[in-house]
Amino acid sequence: MCLLQKNEQSDVTRRVMHQLPPQQFGRYLVVGVCNTIFGYAAYAGLTALLTPRVPFAYVLACLLSGLAGITFAFLAYKWFVFKTQGHYLREWARCILVYGGTVLLGAAVLPLIVFLVRYLTPADKSAAYIAGAIQMGAAAVAGFLGHKNFSFASVEGDAKKY
Repeated sequence: MCLLQKNEQSDVTRRVMHQLPPQQFGRYLVVGVCNTIFGYAAYAGLTALLTPRVPFAYVLACLLSGLAGITFAFLAYKWFVFKTQGHYLREWARCILVYGGTVLLGAAVLPLIVFLVRYLTPADKSAAYIAGAIQMGAAAVAGFLGHKNFSFASVEGDAKKY
């Protein structure tokens, strides 16, 4: 019984490692850091700019900065991480679907995270900034899997070489 469980665990480990190849995932993280800095700077700047003018400005800032970051990320992932050739429009549209989904989900849960940060910590004025950082971390893992298996997957459905 123990041998069977060990074989099942190694099979699961192989499947996970196939989905997260170290070299490709490492490049993804490098691009992700750059994209996160760009996206968070845009989010923070827009939040600061819009807060005096728009109620729940952090939600609008999340949506706008997310849209701006999609194109930056698309080109970096295409050329540096997944190294695909051609298919710009198809891959960009798929990238928008993956990122659009994470941006919309992030905007939807952001008020809850802001509430929790305010409730659980003394950070009242900085709660929107802390919540934005938390939300971006969770989106990074989901984004890699979506891009690898959908945005930059070959026509046959397999991810490109890494």
